[in-house]
Amino acid sequence: MDAFFRHLDSALKWVLIAAMGAIVLVVSWQVLSRYVLQSPSSATEEMARFLLIWVGMLGAAYGYRVRAHLGLSLVTDRLGASWKRRIDALVHLLVMVFAALVMVLGGYKLVRLTLDLKQVSAAMGIEMGWVYSVVPLSGLLMLLFGYDHLRSGRQH
Repeated sequence: MDAFFRHLDSALKWVLIAAMGAIVLVVSWQVLSRYVLQSPSSATEEMARFLLIWVGMLGAAYGYRVRAHLGLSLVTDRLGASWKRRIDALVHLLVMVFAALVMVLGGYKLVRLTLDLKQVSAAMGIEMGWVYSVVPLSGLLMLLFGYDHLRSGRQH
């Protein structure tokens, strides 16, 4: 099980690195084409926006995985180890409930609705359901990562 999570962490990290690199390239091309070539590309702004959505959502899942998210420990720092473990488990359970209900279930409904309505982006003609598919995907990742946090019992 640990090998699975190591591979998943590595794959997610490389996807995020590639997406950030793509954003840099796309925005650089937009600046070059607009100011140097005097012929701005219509698709680059949209591509950068979609990549940023994916980086934000997948980055949130990765941040949760590596515990890089914002946490207020003012109260829990004053508690004993037993209470810290309980509160940590409760927080992970709440994150998992949110991920399951809002991100996976709600995200799936969003993707299905936009695919059914055949909504496409203006410049690139991409079906918006595929852009929004990152919501349930990152929710699934958060569920997996929450499970692993609970299973391992590691604290912050």
